[in-house]
Amino acid sequence: MYRIVKLSMLAIILAVVSASAQTNRSDDFRAKYQLKEVVVMSRHNIRSPLTSGGAAYMRVTPHEWFKWTSPSSQLSLRGGVLETAMGQFFRKWVVSEGLLPDNCRPEGEEVLFYANSRQRTFATAKYFSAGFLPFANVKITHKLAEDKMDPVFVAQFTKMNDTYRQQVLSEMHALHGGPQAWMQSVQPTLTLMEQVLDMAHSPAAQQGDTLHFSFDDTQFTIEKGDEPRMKGGYKLANSVADALVLQCYETESMTAFGHELTKEQWRAICGVKEVYDGLLFTTHAAAVNLAYPLVSRIREELNRSDRKFMFLCGHDSNLASIGAALRFNYPETENALELHTPIGSKLVFEKWSNGTDDYVAINLVYASLSQLQGRTLLSLDEPPMVLPVTVEGLTPNADGLYHLTDLNARFAETMAEYDAIEDVPTDIRP
Repeated sequence: MYRIVKLSMLAIILAVVSASAQTNRSDDFRAKYQLKEVVVMSRHNIRSPLTSGGAAYMRVTPHEWFKWTSPSSQLSLRGGVLETAMGQFFRKWVVSEGLLPDNCRPEGEEVLFYANSRQRTFATAKYFSAGFLPFANVKITHKLAEDKMDPVFVAQFTKMNDTYRQQVLSEMHALHGGPQAWMQSVQPTLTLMEQVLDMAHSPAAQQGDTLHFSFDDTQFTIEKGDEPRMKGGYKLANSVADALVLQCYETESMTAFGHELTKEQWRAICGVKEVYDGLLFTTHAAAVNLAYPLVSRIREELNRSDRKFMFLCGHDSNLASIGAALRFNYPETENALELHTPIGSKLVFEKWSNGTDDYVAINLVYASLSQLQGRTLLSLDEPPMVLPVTVEGLTPNADGLYHLTDLNARFAETMAEYDAIEDVPTDIRP
């Protein structure tokens, strides 16, 4: 579902879609529309790698990794700083549009922050809220104990039967020529990673475990109550690519273990992750199941009259599956390493009214690579990247807005697809 849409920033000046779309709308646009609500589906900001001490990514190189500023999987110090800056930018924007007053203390239900209970997602929401509403001391809603996974944010299958399982697997095998072909396409990058890591002299190699990243042993697990999973050597490649990119962000350096890499090479390393996430989370058949809780929640939010701002914080798997479920076309990023949903990125739904009808603009908002590494103070004059998200089969109006009734129909269609999946509690197998 990660469709590549090449857009120059100059081509994005179609009312809602310039690099500063949220801060530089035309007078004609402002005369016609008023901003009524913003719903933000955010990916957490920069974290440490998901595992530590003796982790597989550590064993594939003899070199020493960056000294992470947070425990395994938690938001890094840089991530907190960056998310606060993003919150400050959003504050300046909504104030400029008259949605909220500056230094607002929200009343009633007009503002809600809801995050997964993982530390990195809760902390991301907390830092964003500090920049967004510094006077409000916003409560971050989370439903479970610290570092537990809230089912709403787990991209898991909640319905399953054998026929449906085969449909998901069939769609996986149809993506870019199938898993093996897609993984084979990044073989040059896997070889580059092996060289950068000096993998042949790693602790893993010395113990006879592995000298190369493999993918011919890949297996998929599609089961109710769990995320789609991949087993085999490519899972290791994904974990290492993830750690390399995080180290690049944290060290403000394009060098990895003495190897100076170009931006194109770093994007290729992110492409290894793209294959992994794409196979697991972006087939439409899987996504209507995986994203259902968030799809239904976002639809509910967009149709409220008492809410002005909603911030949801989860993971890249959430953004990927929501996009695939609703048939969104995420643009290929500019000035970023990750190709479609960069670290800390936000899928932003802006609800506008012309006094008679409601419309929605959908944008992907993220900090550029230089803003991440430079810890830039974002502002109306120096905004983050803003790229338009288009919806397959729907046509925006001349101002780049989708009619809310049309978008509601797409939400309903996706939710109906989920409802149509037969849930068989125990499949009978030979």
